[in-house]
Amino acid sequence: MEITDIRIKKLEGDSKLKAYASVTFDDSFVVHNIKVIEGKGGLFIAMPSRKTRSGEMKDVTHPINTSFREKLQSAILEAYQSE
Repeated sequence: MEITDIRIKKLEGDSKLKAYASVTFDDSFVVHNIKVIEGKGGLFIAMPSRKTRSGEMKDVTHPINTSFREKLQSAILEAYQSE
């Protein structure tokens, strides 16, 4: 699976939430609302999530393995820096 497009929507203000990303895979499937967040150790991504009935936040989509997560995060943060 290849990342074929990344769109970044930067947010204004001093919030830790810096942007939202939409990532297209193989020109066939898109994931919206991936968050770019400023943490103590720098920027990182958070996958789209929803609140469960118990009030817990749960990812709607997520990478299955560490190597793909790192690839996805690197690509999104590179696109964010280029904006």
